[in-house]
Amino acid sequence: MKNNLYKPAQVAKKQAFMRWSAKTAMAMFLGLLCAMSGVAQAQTGTALTGKVTDKQGALPGVSVVEKGTSNGTTTDAEGKFTIQLSAGAKAITVSSVGYVAQDVDVTNKSNVDVTLAEDQKTLNEVVVIGYGSLNKREVSSAITHLSSSDLLRVGSNNPLMAIQGKVAGLSVTNTSPADPNSSPNIQLRGASSRSAGLGPLYVINGIPGGNIDNINQNEIESIDVLKGGAASAIYGTRGSNGVIVITTKKGSAESRLFYDGYTTFDYLSNQLEVLSKDQFLANKRGVDFGGNTDWMKEVSRQPSFSHKHTLQFSGGNGKTNYFSSVDFRDAQGVDLRAGKREYGGRVNINHTTANDMFALTFSVAPRYAKTSEADYSGFNYALTLNPTVSVRDSAGRYNYINSGFFANNPVENAKTVVRDQELKLLDMNGSAKWNILENLNTTITFGEVSKSLRKFWFTPSNNTTVINGNKRNTARQFLEENDQKSLEWLGNYFLDLDKHSIKLLAGYSYQAFTNSGFDAANEKFPSDVLTYNGLGTGLWNLEEGVNGVASYKNTSKLIAFFGRLNYDFDQKYYLSASLRREGSSKFGYDNKWGYFPAASLAWRVTQESFLKDIPWLNELKVRADYGETGNQDFDSYKSLDTYGGYGYYPFNGSPYQVWGPNQNTNYNLRWEKAVNFNAGVDFELFSNKINGSINYYVRTNKDLLGNYNVPNPPNIQGQTFANVGTMRNTGVELQLNATVINKEDFSYNLGITGAWNDNKFVSFSNDLYKGQKFVDVVGMPAPGSPGTIQRLQEDQRIGGFYALKSAGVNDNGALLVYNRNGDIVPANEANNDDKQFVGNGLPKFTTGITNSFRYKNWDLSVFLRGAFGYKLFNTYAFYLGTPAAQENANVLTSAYDGSKYSKLTSTSTYSSLSDYFLEPGGFLKIDNITLSYTLPLKTKFMQSARIYATTRNLATFTKFTGGDPDLIQVNGLYPGIRTNGDNNGTLDYYPSTTQLLLGLQLTF
Repeated sequence: MKNNLYKPAQVAKKQAFMRWSAKTAMAMFLGLLCAMSGVAQAQTGTALTGKVTDKQGALPGVSVVEKGTSNGTTTDAEGKFTIQLSAGAKAITVSSVGYVAQDVDVTNKSNVDVTLAEDQKTLNEVVVIGYGSLNKREVSSAITHLSSSDLLRVGSNNPLMAIQGKVAGLSVTNTSPADPNSSPNIQLRGASSRSAGLGPLYVINGIPGGNIDNINQNEIESIDVLKGGAASAIYGTRGSNGVIVITTKKGSAESRLFYDGYTTFDYLSNQLEVLSKDQFLANKRGVDFGGNTDWMKEVSRQPSFSHKHTLQFSGGNGKTNYFSSVDFRDAQGVDLRAGKREYGGRVNINHTTANDMFALTFSVAPRYAKTSEADYSGFNYALTLNPTVSVRDSAGRYNYINSGFFANNPVENAKTVVRDQELKLLDMNGSAKWNILENLNTTITFGEVSKSLRKFWFTPSNNTTVINGNKRNTARQFLEENDQKSLEWLGNYFLDLDKHSIKLLAGYSYQAFTNSGFDAANEKFPSDVLTYNGLGTGLWNLEEGVNGVASYKNTSKLIAFFGRLNYDFDQKYYLSASLRREGSSKFGYDNKWGYFPAASLAWRVTQESFLKDIPWLNELKVRADYGETGNQDFDSYKSLDTYGGYGYYPFNGSPYQVWGPNQNTNYNLRWEKAVNFNAGVDFELFSNKINGSINYYVRTNKDLLGNYNVPNPPNIQGQTFANVGTMRNTGVELQLNATVINKEDFSYNLGITGAWNDNKFVSFSNDLYKGQKFVDVVGMPAPGSPGTIQRLQEDQRIGGFYALKSAGVNDNGALLVYNRNGDIVPANEANNDDKQFVGNGLPKFTTGITNSFRYKNWDLSVFLRGAFGYKLFNTYAFYLGTPAAQENANVLTSAYDGSKYSKLTSTSTYSSLSDYFLEPGGFLKIDNITLSYTLPLKTKFMQSARIYATTRNLATFTKFTGGDPDLIQVNGLYPGIRTNGDNNGTLDYYPSTTQLLLGLQLTF
């Protein structure tokens, strides 16, 4: 009985009978060259005849090529062929899509019979799409499929770091990968919103909105990235930023026990260099306190250490199978405080009844973690603290530091200030499928995704800052809880009539979201013993009449009806069309519901008979798709009248809290709308030795969500959260894989991804909200009043640096700039009207290059990654890299090494923002090297053992002088500069590291 809406993998056999389908001018030209070459060789060779079959009979359309030449032919309808061989020909290569290519010895032969074996990997390669799956040849939209073997080996907190650089157009960045509590920023095909979420939707085991932090990399079976609008439109208001579908492993009839364990060591690399004690004193940077401290060494673990262990069990029979996984990870950061200890597990159970009528699945994945937050400020303290100040005084107590650029003792903070977290995750889902008929089934799925994050903060009374300050120890607790419940119904029907194939999908989706939490804080505790566990014993709130508690709760619902049609004719022409009607409680009264249509077309050109004489062209598919998607990733109640507190006011000796409207009502609030167009080509050449895809896309995001300035009055507040603005992203993506060498003992495979992206902020206004053309963003911190460094403006790319244009340095060491009239003036005499666009922080091109080598039982993978065509603002050079920096604070060696920054000696222009501090951000990185040895074992107890070693971030080639350019965010609306959580400039950072990973895998 056929249980799946989509064709079984066996359909791929049929494809072998329809091999060559359509052609382009290039194919005709190269085919003609091949034919001419064959004629030339035939003049001196002999004729060879033969027949090609598989286990079921004759195979037509099979490629037969004289090895080492372009001389070739194809088999006829009866599987027969005739080829004129050149003199001295020794072998022919017989190949066909869906079968394993075979070299046949033809020395002194005039006739050969060849039997091809099915290539099960090709036949069964399945791409997961929204609410189903397809054979990869049926896909008509832009989708990238990765199997577990494609993932990089990384010791990280998030499994998506394993696909960094592997998917063209998917940007995976982490500005602090050595922090065990950090998560990467994920962005697909450029930034798409002002204030709504920029990340893709995660669908884990069919449940939209899955928790990406609750997956162990070893549990992943495949990752499918839905990039085209037609592929992601089936998810409606959450598909604008693309969809990442993750499928975890399932059991099989074969019992299996698997262990994977590794240790990692992280070493600081690409560090910022500061003055030593002698250099500090020689350049009269500050007072000599008699010490000699390398502050960067003092605030760092060198190396930091982590280890992770995974144990997996799987097994079953033809009707029932299970997969279970448990893991433990203990990780340290390179700072003194960061750490994470987590325990996780997953159980997947699948059962099919004896008559194949019902299929049941169930999955549960709990995870618990206890963490300590990293101290990012400790590293900027280490850069600026006077190196003659010791960590401790002569009595062994921590030194109280209250002078310099940043006044604090970072070692004391890291070791005495508590910043703990407790994280609990639970994902559950199950489904019941009823195969009503051979070609009709229905499925109901339920799921729950929950997260509980509790934070514990405590600063003790013996901290020197407390002793010399307000003398109050402080404690605080936060709780954030998120819960998502979902119920979905699917109905599937498919029908095959001769050359026609129809697949129909209908569905209903209901999701309910609840977010709640509380915050409680107090000060002046009688003892440090209880830390954050005795908030009620603090006297500060009582003495001062302060309300030290707060709580919240909000809910939202999402309901959708959807359907899809997939049609193909003769496995040549494919059509897919879908429509989703979706409603969200977040939207305004007048815009609760919306429609999200999509359509895609594909033509397998090589299935046409007129390309049958081109043996090197195995597959050529041309496709185009269009889809409308939405974005509703913003807080609940934004469209409604909401009230909030306006502080406390005394009346008759008692405090009263004043309440009032805290936002403007917007009953027209709706989802952001993205109009997506994608055109692409998929190809396989030379017996699939080369395969890949090229995509061109245009995505226009309309009705961007964000706060828009409005007059006050008549509005209560000066800003309204509204749908205003349009942004457009265009780009080209390349995904290429090549089998360069494939010998019995040695192979070399090459994989290349490349993505070109261009962005434009088209408009800031619409018919209702008019006038605003730009907004200045990324305010830079003190000292001084530098102002903002970037501007979002109509008809400009995001990431535009808007600052003064430098004109060199005068004899007094002051920065010179151009004013708006083109005259050269000192920077302190210029103003905001003299600013202009001077560069952009958004990369134009990104790439990833995978080199995979195999020699007998040895495997070597070398992965390169790069980004090019953009600028970075060197924040550290601006604040710490010139002689004009604040006295009694250390500075970078660039202030006195003869570089361009050492020329800026005048304090008058110290805080003037200009392109003098913009540097090329482009880099090429040796990002990941993995060497492994697999020992096959035929013992009673063990099947194989694999030992592997990995290095991450081995070397970076760049012109940027501000450390590792990869630590500066290039995703989001403010690329090219280091920002904090409020999207303003900051000197806080987490240093780059080189990671060494040693691991062992055992299969029983």
